[in-house]
Amino acid sequence: MKIGKSLRNFFAPSSQEHQPDRWFLIAAGVLLIIGLVMLSSASSVVSYVKYGNTYHYFFRQLFFVTLGLGAFWGFYKIDYRLWRRYAVWALFISIFLLVLVFIPGLRSEYGTAHSWITIFGQSLQPSEFVKLSFLIYLATWLEAKKGQLNKATSGIIPFLSSLVVISALMMAQPDIGTLFIILFAAFAAFFVAGGKFSHIVLTVVFGAFSLALLLYAGSSYKTDRFKCYQDPSYDSQKECYQINQSLIAVGSGGWLGRGLGQSRQKFMYLPEVWGDSIFSIIAEEVGFVFSTFLIFLYGLLFYRGFKIARYAPDIYGSALATGIMAWLAVQTFLNIGGMINLIPMTGVPLPFISAGGSSILATLMAIGLLANISKHTKYGRS
Repeated sequence: MKIGKSLRNFFAPSSQEHQPDRWFLIAAGVLLIIGLVMLSSASSVVSYVKYGNTYHYFFRQLFFVTLGLGAFWGFYKIDYRLWRRYAVWALFISIFLLVLVFIPGLRSEYGTAHSWITIFGQSLQPSEFVKLSFLIYLATWLEAKKGQLNKATSGIIPFLSSLVVISALMMAQPDIGTLFIILFAAFAAFFVAGGKFSHIVLTVVFGAFSLALLLYAGSSYKTDRFKCYQDPSYDSQKECYQINQSLIAVGSGGWLGRGLGQSRQKFMYLPEVWGDSIFSIIAEEVGFVFSTFLIFLYGLLFYRGFKIARYAPDIYGSALATGIMAWLAVQTFLNIGGMINLIPMTGVPLPFISAGGSSILATLMAIGLLANISKHTKYGRS
């Protein structure tokens, strides 16, 4: 009886709650449906070649979407302020998850990064969950330090201390794309909570300079990505192969596309059609018009999400919502921008659409948390 009562109290809505932001949820839901449809088409050939089943990647993603919707519901029902109690644990969990990839027997190398682990035959990317767990810690810390963030000793220096630990573990993998997302989200939350803009600018300039030195001093594949960005013909058959095939896919789609399921690049020409490169297949099959509509849906999601952050009832909710939306917005930009050669390729998945259990689980958890914050905002159902 006591357990049942505790659970009811745990999920019981407060008297100040109202309906969540419907447009935010509609945009997320439509993106999720589009993602499943396009993944089914984009991955059909490689699924059959690798597994003898045209729908292997689709059914695997559907399984994780189902799990993710359960996680979404849990985060949506639990009062977002409850997570403040576990802020320190969230930081420890973030560090622990990033350390797991260095443990022999768990580490699963994928591509050029050591950022995956294998548990019970399933591959997971811990850094995807770190995006959320670290932001929960950071938002709690920012609220506790309100009014002091514009001072170096109580603001930017301790803020950077936690970022240095996370960044060092991410660089060791290395996973530059995810690291950039976490840093961008963290600085966005810091600024919204009251951090001094000049401190952010100086830190970003110094960090960008340091990162550039590390990239050029490191393995050649990192510098090759910048060379391919500057000139895709630099090594079109090897290092620049993916971006060249991506541009062919996007260009051949035209205004209305070849037709759903009619992609040619998915026939083992374009790598990672189920993951990083799925936007290129979308552009090829359904064309510029639908691709623009897809970007519009992302824009609607980000607009409503940042509106939730703006009207959150406390600094914690505002910083947390801002960090989550900055994460999803910059990740979307990095993926789509990389596929059309607007920026160097980073190898990050497209939120809601790319295949990946870790990515979709973390994303739906974050969306559930944002939906809960929206139930407490001051603008109500508008």
